[in-house]
Amino acid sequence: MQSLENRTYEELAIGERASLSHQVEERDLLLFAAVSGDVNPVHLDEEFAAATPFKGRIAHGMFSGALISAAIACELPGPGTIYIGQELSFLRPVRLGDTVTIELEILEKLPKNRVKIATRVINQDGKQVVDGTATVMAPTEKVSIPRPQAPAVQLG
Repeated sequence: MQSLENRTYEELAIGERASLSHQVEERDLLLFAAVSGDVNPVHLDEEFAAATPFKGRIAHGMFSGALISAAIACELPGPGTIYIGQELSFLRPVRLGDTVTIELEILEKLPKNRVKIATRVINQDGKQVVDGTATVMAPTEKVSIPRPQAPAVQLG
């Protein structure tokens, strides 16, 4: 079984990097719409979305934000990290079938265990789709735990 292990504030180094990849599927868009309440047809209705400048359905912008959150919580700094803030710029659409890679890089260590992290999302073509910076409170205690499984969810 895989485990989750964090990096404490003291262990973190400027320039340290981590990444997490995810292929965007229909299920992601449906579940995100159900949880967030964002049922904009550009995400859910192919006919509607085809008539937009995107020429087809796109993922919710904040779905990329949620993937960034997952990378911070599970990869760097990892379990025990507390989000303080996030700036995001959406540069390109994320489409069904895209494989996106969330890239994190430690930019700065601040007082009170705060850390600034570059948060970039890159698609399978190497194009940046999201750019941002997160501020988090890094854990002070070392943690290594078995990786919990996401709960099973049925649609429909």
